[in-house]
Amino acid sequence: MKFLRLAAMASALTVCAALAACSPAKKEAPPSAPGRTALKLATDWKGEAELGGYYQAVATGEYAKRGLDVTLIQGGPGVNVPQLLATGAVDVGVGSNSFIVLNLAKEKVPVKAVAAFMDKDPQVLIAHPDQGINGIGDMKGRPILLSDASKTAFWVWLRAKHGFTDDQVRSYNYSAAPFLADKRVIQQGYVTSEPYLIEKEGKVKPAVFLLADDGYPSYASMVLVPDALIAKNPTAVKAFVEATAAGWVSYVYGDAKPGDALILKDNPEMTQDVLDQAREKMRAYGVVPRTGVGAMTDARWAEFFKATSSQGVYPTDMDYKRAYTLDFIPK
Repeated sequence: MKFLRLAAMASALTVCAALAACSPAKKEAPPSAPGRTALKLATDWKGEAELGGYYQAVATGEYAKRGLDVTLIQGGPGVNVPQLLATGAVDVGVGSNSFIVLNLAKEKVPVKAVAAFMDKDPQVLIAHPDQGINGIGDMKGRPILLSDASKTAFWVWLRAKHGFTDDQVRSYNYSAAPFLADKRVIQQGYVTSEPYLIEKEGKVKPAVFLLADDGYPSYASMVLVPDALIAKNPTAVKAFVEATAAGWVSYVYGDAKPGDALILKDNPEMTQDVLDQAREKMRAYGVVPRTGVGAMTDARWAEFFKATSSQGVYPTDMDYKRAYTLDFIPK
């Protein structure tokens, strides 16, 4: 379930109280091919369509043709990408949302987002179809199932925009059962996952509301790179971003079979029907754009920082621009 990912990433919001004390497990990369730069990439969850562009870039040789040997380090509930980056265990990481990136900046960890491959964060709120809910604003006063991590992430934005109150919050235990049992209940989810699973389990087509379409400015699936690698080998960083962009366009809008084969090999719990519908949702909702994939803007980051710092998440005088660079955005 996608929100197990958020729970796993919750500790990353403080990055690590003492980075020297962190000792993440390391996966040794195979020897790199002669003349190629070896990079270890830590993903933010187990193999799934939401990581398809990275798998596709490996499977179709996009990294190799640009002089890179990329080893995927599969994420999961015990994997903390910011810690792996901060301690040098990996070279590149996937950042799930803009909170992850700004928290690195807040802790002055020398890591930057260099591209965002999901222009829209896939976060959604899910309601029953017969409750008169036609937009997110209609959910005020309703019980909403949220994970602990979400309470300090997109919930902050929802409170500011729609006047939601904390007494609406109910604990989300990563099961659709409470949602299916009570038609008044709202549930969090990813547009690419939970709505499909609810429909399969409960035989009900839920009403789905993408936060991004309501103005939520977070990016998703960002490439995070240590400042040291940017300084040492900017050519490799540029090549990685370009190859990943090609992988995402191919995976979402082309033949996804190569990437899917690697995903299913890495994550035997995944199924083809879940991958197929997730790709369809990414296209339908514009989560991964057909053109300009990977792009970020100063204006969008400023909007996100203003919305979150005004709610006390970050100091208003924080140098949020240290969290990202636009130098490697695909042209």
